[in-house]
Amino acid sequence: MHNPHQTTPQPPSSFMLPTATLKDPKTTLSIVLATSLFSLVLFLALSSSPLGPSPPPPPKPDPFLFPARQTHQIDFDGNGHADPPPPPSIAYLISGSSGDMGRIIRLLSATYHPRNRYLLHLDRFASQAERDRLAINVQSVPIFKAARNVDVIGKADFVYPKGSSSLSFTLHGASMLLRLASNWDWFISLNAGDYPLVTQDDLLHILSYLPKGLNFVSHSSYIGWRESKKLKPIIVDPGLYLSEKTAMFYASQKRELPNAYRIFTGSSFAILSRDFVEFCILGTDNLPRTLLMYFSNTPSALSNYFPTILCNSHQFKRTIINHSLRYANFDKPSKEEARRVISDDFDAMIQSGAAFAAKFPLNDPLLDRIDREILSRGRGDVVPGGWCLGEYRNNTCSVWGDADVLRPGTGAKRLEKLIVELLSNSSSASNRCMFE
Repeated sequence: MHNPHQTTPQPPSSFMLPTATLKDPKTTLSIVLATSLFSLVLFLALSSSPLGPSPPPPPKPDPFLFPARQTHQIDFDGNGHADPPPPPSIAYLISGSSGDMGRIIRLLSATYHPRNRYLLHLDRFASQAERDRLAINVQSVPIFKAARNVDVIGKADFVYPKGSSSLSFTLHGASMLLRLASNWDWFISLNAGDYPLVTQDDLLHILSYLPKGLNFVSHSSYIGWRESKKLKPIIVDPGLYLSEKTAMFYASQKRELPNAYRIFTGSSFAILSRDFVEFCILGTDNLPRTLLMYFSNTPSALSNYFPTILCNSHQFKRTIINHSLRYANFDKPSKEEARRVISDDFDAMIQSGAAFAAKFPLNDPLLDRIDREILSRGRGDVVPGGWCLGEYRNNTCSVWGDADVLRPGTGAKRLEKLIVELLSNSSSASNRCMFE
């Protein structure tokens, strides 16, 4: 770091050259070369020498949350079990648009756990003032400051849901999370209309018993109506090249489907393993970049990109589970977007065993019911877990302890039932990435 109060040595402003040497070209060339070499050596010496004190290392998380030990405890319905599998960590990318700051904070609180990593994003349709308020809001929550696991993207991206800018943003967020933390195991991208149906203690408990290479992605090779409406049309997403909101541009021409690989469709929501995320962003296999180029001018790129990579990769096609663990209600099978959930969906939504649900309107009373009956979350609070040591229903998480202590509840049993069905269903296992 540069210190403005420290005087930096300056190189000599000029060299006194004898007049006679300027008449001799060889001598002149020698002096010029010597001068250049001296300047280079002086520059390297100055650049390698410290110009100020080194920046202090970033503060570490609260040691009460992460004591140095190799084992942890899971408290299931009050009964401790020694030496269970180590709990995993999830990297969450939570995004919204103009007016969504409150929804992002609520979603962060509903999915929060000190072991996880969170990256928050308000797109460029939101004002910079909204992003600043979001960052200030995050800094004002004691547990977020203590765990140091919540970050806000300052330089926002445009995100058009129907274009490829949503895919570009998702890859951008995933790459940032790879750099921010090296210890997370799964990546989940949520938008402001999503909400959890289980606590993080429930989710982490169940995931701790699963191979960390699994990818939960709804997918199908059946194209059907999507061929003419979602794959053959050529579009230009203005979020990739314009700095203001503009309508999507559709070309009059259409293109044929590729034959170098097979297209798979799916959902824009997925739970992806860290290994697969690294393969897409850092891997030496060119398949992810090839498909990124292909889908860059295709509608609904995000819902097709990850399923197509997984099912065309020999390395990952056996790691995919044909379910995204998210509840979504489609009025018709041909509908691309899920309809909004309503109060009549509550029982079916909970009994589905899904970990998340979409899509909730702003200030939906159904969210309050989920907070009250499923998550035991008070207004403005994070969801209590095994790491919370305060009095029950009295700002429970204002006092915290070991983040490795999980306290799963009935949500874990519902999620366990769903995953056991997915893993034991022979037709599901044999039809992974099958051509239909």
